[in-house]
Amino acid sequence: MSEAVNQGTFILLPAATVAVYSRDHETLEAARNLINDWRFARVQIQVEEGDVTTATNAYKEINSADVVIVQTDTIEETFVKKLEDLGSQCSEGTSAIVVGPVNDVYLYRRMIDMGISDYLVRPVKTEIFADVIAKSLIDKLGVTGSRLIAFVGAKGGVGASTLAQATAWGVSDILGQKTMLIDSAGGWSTTGVGMGFEPSTTLAEAARAAANKDEDSIKRMLFRASDKLSVLASGGDVMLEAPLQPEQLEELLNMLMVTYPVIIADLSHASENMVNAVISKASQIIVVSTPTLTSLRLARSLIQEIKEHRGGDDKGIEMIVNMQGMAAKNEVPKKDIEQAMEFKVSTMLPFDPGVFAALETQSKKFMSDAKGSEIVRKNLLPLVQKILSVAVNDSDVGKEKSGFLGGILGKGKAKG
Repeated sequence: MSEAVNQGTFILLPAATVAVYSRDHETLEAARNLINDWRFARVQIQVEEGDVTTATNAYKEINSADVVIVQTDTIEETFVKKLEDLGSQCSEGTSAIVVGPVNDVYLYRRMIDMGISDYLVRPVKTEIFADVIAKSLIDKLGVTGSRLIAFVGAKGGVGASTLAQATAWGVSDILGQKTMLIDSAGGWSTTGVGMGFEPSTTLAEAARAAANKDEDSIKRMLFRASDKLSVLASGGDVMLEAPLQPEQLEELLNMLMVTYPVIIADLSHASENMVNAVISKASQIIVVSTPTLTSLRLARSLIQEIKEHRGGDDKGIEMIVNMQGMAAKNEVPKKDIEQAMEFKVSTMLPFDPGVFAALETQSKKFMSDAKGSEIVRKNLLPLVQKILSVAVNDSDVGKEKSGFLGGILGKGKAKG
């Protein structure tokens, strides 16, 4: 039933857990053979002789796997009820795949409506199993080869943090990329205000979890802003102490980049050593300035130092001139900016206090405003699309896939 062959699944898959419950020898053997597939080197595969009831009982005691696969010999109302019971025990976001006995379009659509990721017909060959599981993991966790995008302000107050958050919303909601936003400011972070959460951790705690390869702790430190956007809920650090050493930040980023295809790092108020650590490995660095002389002079020096730090190459460096028109009589015109800096301005953003202040003070989603949405689409996304190689898919904007549990809960609400 599944369109299993997918060019995008032929990659090294992110670290994850997969559990297979079946009483069929051929299915169990096909699942065990996945261990020999190089794509699954980071994936823990648990193969159990059992059925949907076995899985349900197991997840009453332990957290469910990232992908749960159950096989059934009969498709009837009693099985559907058992699936609902399984969904109630699974963690939020769990993907579920059913292996059944018959090829039936109506049944397939019903399974998908319930939140099932895919429905396969027995017997299932190992290569089909591998492609379907790989697709589920990529949809859920992202892919390797992640892109790190760093925002850095020429000075304080130029709006780098706000633009980092706005870009994160755009990349996740419009481009459909699983995205992580991390603020490296420690106790000086204002991301919690803009994104609408109370800081529940520190950069230091996150770094310790990364050093210990403790993925469960990292997951508990995340604020889930939307189905595709997660934010490290830091900000509880001591303000007058450096939150991390550069190598600790690198280790944390390396861990996050295993499962998130896009990492956006806000470097506002970060220490010089931490900025150096990030720009050394960033796929793209976006320098934010205002059109005032003071800010532009600092931006010119900053861009020059970034170029030297990256071997004299300006590839991957973009410049945003923000707040154009805020002090029109004292601003430098665009043509004079580019001539003096010997660097092309990527985009200029108009001064609109209503849009930017709403994000910072009301935890208002940047794209909920028509002007904000236009800025994201026309000014910010074209910059990051240069390295992401993905197109805008408006049909997916605002749609969230909540996984098996969400599908089951949604089905229950529809009944009520």
